[in-house]
Formats: sequence, structure tokens, C-alpha cells
Amino acid sequence: MRLLSGGANALLSVEWGTVIWTTIAFIVVLILLKKMAWAPILKALKDREESIQKSLNEAENARQDMANLNADNERLLKKAREERDAMLKEAREMGEQMVSEAKAKAKEEADKLVENAREAIENEKSAAMSELKNQVAGLSIDIAEKVVRAKLSDDSEQGKLVEELVKDIKLT
Repeated sequence: MRLLSGGANALLSVEWGTVIWTTIAFIVVLILLKKMAWAPILKALKDREESIQKSLNEAENARQDMANLNADNERLLKKAREERDAMLKEAREMGEQMVSEAKAKAKEEADKLVENAREAIENEKSAAMSELKNQVAGLSIDIAEKVVRAKLSDDSEQGKLVEELVKDIKLT
């Protein structure tokens, strides 16, 4: 009631009883908040902080794992490239070796064919020469026979021929 009768000064006047009860109520509320609210709030904040720290640690670990995986991938790619290059080099060398072996074999076979052809030509030539000699000998005999017949048709010629042949024969 004082509030109504006293006006503006009544709001500014201090009642010590109200101050004490307000202080007691504040302290009780503060103690209740400390026992019931502050501990769960601080625990929730601490849990949240630990969760954030754990997430940061996991993110750092994941980043490190990704860096390791990238390094491993690069190493594997480098190794694969080196193996590919080695295989290509080996294939090229094998191809060159096969080509050179094929060339050598072809040259060897060509030389063998040429040698066989030369031998065949030489054999044919020898056979032709032998046949030619035989034909020339046969013709010579035929001609000699005809000449001798013609010369020896009379007896005086036969005597001269016999004497010449006898002179040519030397007895040793």
C-alpha cells in the first residue's frame, strides 16, 4: 500500500526485509542451479568440447591417411610406369632380336640357295661339257673314219699310213 500512497519515492526506498529475502532466494536459486543445472551444462559443454576435439583429431587422421594414400598411389603409379617402360623396352629389344635373327636366317638360306644354284649350274655345265666332248669325239671318229676310208681306198695310201704309224710308235 505504500506503493500507492507514496508515489515515485516508494519504488526507490529500500526495505531491508525484502533485500534479505531476495538475497536468500537468489542464493538458494544459485545453489540449486549450481547443483542441478551448472554441472549438467558444464558436463554438456565439456562433452561437446571433447566431441569437437575428437572430430578434429579424426579429421586430421583422415587427412593424414589421405596424404599417405596419395603418396602410396603416386608410388604405385611410378612403379607401374617403370614396369611398363621396362616391358616396352624388353618387347622392343625382343622384336629387334627377332628381326635380326630372321634377317640372319634369311641371309643364310639365301646363301645356301645361291650355293646350291652354283653347284647345280656347275654340275649342269660339267654334264654339258662331257656330253659336248662325247659328241665331238663321236663326230671326230665319224670324220676320221670317213677320211681314213677315203684315203685307204687305194693300197698305196694304206701302206704309207702304216709306215707313218710305225714310225710314231717308239719302242722303249
